[in-house]
Amino acid sequence: MPVRPPTSEDISVLVVDDEPIIRRSLRRRLRYEGWAVAEAPSGPQALQVLERQPVDLVILDIKMPGMDGMEVLQRIRQQNPGIAVVMHTGHGDIETAVRAVQAGAAHFLEKGGRGDIAAVLRMAIEKTATLERKRLAEENRQLAEEVAAHRERAGARWKLVGSSPAMDRVRSRIARVAASDVRVLITGESGTGKEVAARLIHAASPRSERPFVEVNCAAIPEELIESELFGAERGSYTGAHRQRIGKFEQANGGALFLDEVGDMSPRTQAKVLRALEESRITRVGGQKSVEVDVRVLSATNQDLRASGFRSDLLHRLEVIPVVMPPLRDRLSDIPELVRHFVADLESRHRQQPRRFTDDALAALAAHRFPGNVRELRNLVERLLILSPGDEIGAADVAEHLSPATGAGRERSLGGVLASRLAACGGDRSAAAASLRTTRGRFEELLAEFPASAARAGR
Repeated sequence: MPVRPPTSEDISVLVVDDEPIIRRSLRRRLRYEGWAVAEAPSGPQALQVLERQPVDLVILDIKMPGMDGMEVLQRIRQQNPGIAVVMHTGHGDIETAVRAVQAGAAHFLEKGGRGDIAAVLRMAIEKTATLERKRLAEENRQLAEEVAAHRERAGARWKLVGSSPAMDRVRSRIARVAASDVRVLITGESGTGKEVAARLIHAASPRSERPFVEVNCAAIPEELIESELFGAERGSYTGAHRQRIGKFEQANGGALFLDEVGDMSPRTQAKVLRALEESRITRVGGQKSVEVDVRVLSATNQDLRASGFRSDLLHRLEVIPVVMPPLRDRLSDIPELVRHFVADLESRHRQQPRRFTDDALAALAAHRFPGNVRELRNLVERLLILSPGDEIGAADVAEHLSPATGAGRERSLGGVLASRLAACGGDRSAAAASLRTTRGRFEELLAEFPASAARAGR
């Protein structure tokens, strides 16, 4: 029995072939190299294996009953582009193997060949890794361009609008805390602008050129929140085909914004506390800790002291508190907010210019807006879409501030979308034009109120 040469490689291979004798032969040769080998007799079973466990390389037979090798290759390239695929072909299938390489396979092997299979496979793995690095570099370049464009567009969006004493106090507090590196807890009712405050703190800080990474703790399931925050090593859970970098590492050098932090489970609270104390995190399934330099900004609409939130974590998050006032405490800001929203919406959706009359602004200023600034913005957009004429008056405001609030108003808007779409014979561009908005914004509204499209027969 030959002795396998010493190696430090840790390579896992999946052999896919419908012939047991070929799988057995490849298994022997690869295990001689010290590689881990899994087998699958068909394409569907191979895809199931890839869902359960990570592999570096797939040796894939071209001709198999049912799902053939070309179809399996296509699925692997779509779902796991970082896995190297080498096609295993008979002498008469060389032309097909060449087509497979053009379709994304790293190389091909001829059945019965006696060359150095391990060398070919190592080359295929390296080739795929190089292509994957190039692909990721291109994705990062495109993402950087998108982020730069988004920052330019968002510059006007992330501002605190209003000249009331309450907003002056908020701006003053933000200006004082931004230049330092202390943690800030922003509290206030839903819709008061907590995220805007967090972004302004970051924008005015020495870390402003570094990432601002947001995590909505209420929107992520408990079983995923740890990998979302701290990352995960390859193979640490089902479907973890590659290493995942968590939000703490993504925000390294910048700021991590923990929105709805009060919805974090006790288990996650304990891990976040440790990360803040040590400035280090450990990825799920990992053994090695990673140092992180992150400024943590948090926000909540809850009373954390009364909700059972960990007091030791609260003390670390709330080094400086910032309280966002409800809109009912700064009603004098409503006219300025309305003008800001109108300008922003008309610019972003290329809507025709409209204006609110003084009576309309007075009617809005008399409303208490339990949903705060977010509710006001939604109402302004609704009025811009649904109100006829070039001016929006007090009667238009009164109609949309009637007792048919909440779901009733949503049904009203959905009904208008459906009727306009039906009146235009299903022509969405014409329906959008009749509502003085763009086709893109009209599509967004249909997605928000899908029943409207259904009622229009689409």
